[in-house]
Amino acid sequence: MSNEILTVSDLKVDFVKDGKLINAILKVDFSLREKEVIGLVGESGCGKSVSCMAILGILGETGRADGSIMFENKNLLKISEPEIRKIRGKKISMIFQDPVASLNPVKKIGSQLLEIIQTHSKCTKKEAIDKAVSLLEQVGIANPLLRLKDYPHLLSGGLCQRVMIAMALAGDPDILIADEPTTALDVTVQAQILNLLRKLNKERGMATILITHDLGVVAENVERVYVLYAGLVVEEAPVKVLFKNPAHPYTAGLMKSLPKMTDETDKPLIPIEGVVPSPSNRPKGCCFQPRCPKSTEECLKSQPVLKQVGTDHKAACFYPEIQE
Repeated sequence: MSNEILTVSDLKVDFVKDGKLINAILKVDFSLREKEVIGLVGESGCGKSVSCMAILGILGETGRADGSIMFENKNLLKISEPEIRKIRGKKISMIFQDPVASLNPVKKIGSQLLEIIQTHSKCTKKEAIDKAVSLLEQVGIANPLLRLKDYPHLLSGGLCQRVMIAMALAGDPDILIADEPTTALDVTVQAQILNLLRKLNKERGMATILITHDLGVVAENVERVYVLYAGLVVEEAPVKVLFKNPAHPYTAGLMKSLPKMTDETDKPLIPIEGVVPSPSNRPKGCCFQPRCPKSTEECLKSQPVLKQVGTDHKAACFYPEIQE
């Protein structure tokens, strides 16, 4: 579409471990439109964070990405390190999991925030301090000038997350990647952080990629959902369509494992049996078939491709649930 600002196509990510090539991402495709909020959903180990790390070129020395990540008419996988540095943290920013661990414990908040501001904009130290104070105010931190002098260990988890959001906003990005932004936070603080991200998305017009395994967070905060499993996108749909009619058995399983307000308190949840396969030991055929209640001999032969199963709805399954 003409208003797509980021298009990820046929993304593959490999890592070298003990001399062996590990295929972490087999094939991931998704797009992001201007001002849109999309969700990348799935259990731990499905490839959500790695896909976004590939966008920013932060896979490390052992990681290698192939495919196409188009942003501003450039394939981010083909540009030089100096070029990606101009984009990383400025035009595309990321909030990482565990805000306390993500901040440098031996540097004051102000030092870390000023470093980002001065890296991506030409300004005096006073102008950088003024912007840092303004950013902390925008993310709801009281007494921002005093907070600049604090070390991370003096702040709560919620305040550290707000600092991380301020750091991500320091370059005035077009795209914000939020990787499990509510991890390790209590329920009240989680709601505050998500409300803040929604507010910033509307005020700044940023497009947002929300990485999460929490379908409740997805239902309230995103417009389109991409469900990942074992390094593949297995379902894609607008959020309302997905919750009304999950077509892939994996998505349906995630839905069934959620507690519902209407359920009796002693009613057991229905978990998905088994675990996500290791990238170094994927099953033959469909990656989900060992855990799938609908698995047949056909599922043992090949991995189904992502195909249309309804209006603006795709699933990678030989036997999708189609009710539209």
